[in-house]
This record gives sequence, C-alpha cells and structure tokens, in this order.
Amino acid sequence: MKRHLLIFVVTAFAALFLTACGGGAAEESADDFSFALVLPGALGDRSFSDSANRGAERAIEELGARGTVIETSGITEHEAALRGAIQAGNDIVLPLAIDAQLVLDLAAEFPDQLFGAPSDVFADELPDNFAAFQINVHESSFLAGLIAGSLTETKVVGAVVGGDAPALNQFFFGYKQGVLEVCPDCEVLVGYLGFDFENPTLGLETALGQYEQGADIVYQIAGRSGEGVLEAAAQTGNYAIGVDSNQDWIQPGHVIVSMIKRVDIATYTLVEWAQNDTFQGGFNELGMADGAAGISWDEGSTTFEDEGPAEMTSQLPEIKTLVEDYRTRILDGEYEVCDALNPTPICDPFIN
Repeated sequence: MKRHLLIFVVTAFAALFLTACGGGAAEESADDFSFALVLPGALGDRSFSDSANRGAERAIEELGARGTVIETSGITEHEAALRGAIQAGNDIVLPLAIDAQLVLDLAAEFPDQLFGAPSDVFADELPDNFAAFQINVHESSFLAGLIAGSLTETKVVGAVVGGDAPALNQFFFGYKQGVLEVCPDCEVLVGYLGFDFENPTLGLETALGQYEQGADIVYQIAGRSGEGVLEAAAQTGNYAIGVDSNQDWIQPGHVIVSMIKRVDIATYTLVEWAQNDTFQGGFNELGMADGAAGISWDEGSTTFEDEGPAEMTSQLPEIKTLVEDYRTRILDGEYEVCDALNPTPICDPFIN
C-alpha cells in the first residue's frame, strides 16, 4: 500500500495534541516506524524547508516509514511543535534549523527519544540520542562566486544573507572568494537580515538597495526572504543566484544558477539510520565530495541558458569549463576554499 506524507500546520498549542496515528496513518500498525520533521517555518519556501520535505517524502516512499511534517509560524512555536512530535510517539524527531539548546534540553528530558537534525546544529557535543548533520556549502558557493565574478558587467555583485553567523557566512565567504578569484577588482556587497528568514519584502528591499549601488548579480542566502531577492532581480532587469534548491525557474532568465544544499539527503539518512538501528549520536558532515552540495547546473538545469540574454549565455560554455576545473582542483585538495566554520588564514581577505 502506498503511504502518504501527512502535513500538519501546527501552532504552539495544536502541536501538543498531535497523536501517533493522526490522519491517514491510522490504518497503519502502531508498531510501524514513524518520524516527524519539525520545520522552522512553513513549507513552500522553494528552498531549505522544501528540500528537507523531499527527503521526508523519499523516506516514506522508499523506507515505508510513516512521516509527519510539522510546519510552524516561527520561534515561539518550536518547543510546542517538538513536544507534540515527541508525545505522538515518533521513533525519531527531526528538528530543522531549530535552536540547538532547545533540542539539547529536550534530548536530556527524553533520553529514550531519538533526535536528528538534518542541518546546522551549533554545540560542543551531542548526547547519544541526538545526531546532527553539517552540510558544508563553502566549496559549492565558491563555484557560484566564480560564475558571478565571470558574468558581472558592473564589477559589483552582492549577497543577501539571513544572518551574520558562521553557518551562513560559510555560504558568503566561499562566494566572495569565488568572485574575487576571477575578478580581483570586483566589489562584493553584503546585507544581513537579522535572522529573518520569512520576510520576502525585507529580502526585496535589501536586494534593491544593492542593485541601486551598482550590483548586477546578487546571491540570496536567506530562505523564504530570499524570494524577494529573486523578485528584485526581475524588477530591475538584473540577475540573482538561488540557494538550497534549484530556484532557476522562479524568475526565468534572471536566476543564473542556484547553489544546491541537499538537506533532503541528510533527512532521509537520519530516518534510515533510526529505522535500521544504526543510529549513533554525534556530528556528521557532508559536502560537495559526497554529492550533498553543488550547483543547479549539475542537475541539468538549463533555464538561464535557454532564457537569459545572449551576451551572457554565450559565455556559459567557457564558464562551465572554468567551474569544472576548479571543482576538480578543490576535490583533489589542490585548492582551498575558506570555511567560515573552520577558518584558516586563507579566510582573512574574505571576512568583513
């Protein structure tokens, strides 16, 4: 029997009343393996949360697990949503980009409950019932920077970043390094959004400000807020770079490429580990070498190639060769990209 993903839009109160057999899962045996993915916001960001959701859907389809995806309306609902997922009897609860201390406190309170974070947990150590993935994006963001630095005509490019934190600067510093590698006299603007990832208007206004300063390409690293960046590119006749998922199609001809962060792989893997009794608490890393980070061109995206202006698309064959050359050098250990999570002296020119 085909299993279907159950999606609950919860509030801080409604999450407390989720049950293990909610909705269409009631006909499954209570002994079946189940998981809950708790999102930091709502589905439909066409980016980070939607990528994790694809991993949940894959786990249901391929592993036969029962899955619940819990959408929230922000920080005030996170604890209630997590407690609701625990009380529902899920074998593993997957908090996505939710405050690490909150999850650590719950892991201590419920030592028999497994927790798995598909991305971005900042803590010195994790208990045995808590596993987390760090998907490193600096190398693939560097490739995006190479593309921006090769295509800019104004020699001014930008980035709109959800917040000033190491995990987000891992995107930005890698991107900046890529831009300056091919365009050493380029200016790289940055705007931080104060960790507001659910505000496309803020993203739009921030990007418009960068375009007004002369930028012709802006990299969005801001979740749902970043959709405003893509809109700003279209409004002004400029260009953008998407993030996390393939966003090339959202503003066709204005999104040059997207940096892909495969949160879906981490989500699926955590469910698989828990179901197969191979779960071990602690930190795990994935990156470009594992296929967990890359660019949309790797997936065959030709949206910009098909719909972008001829003066830019004519340059793409040469730029793709450049990208592959650097990718090979990076993977072979011949070229180092700044990692904001583990900074070395190579990062010095790229730190604001």
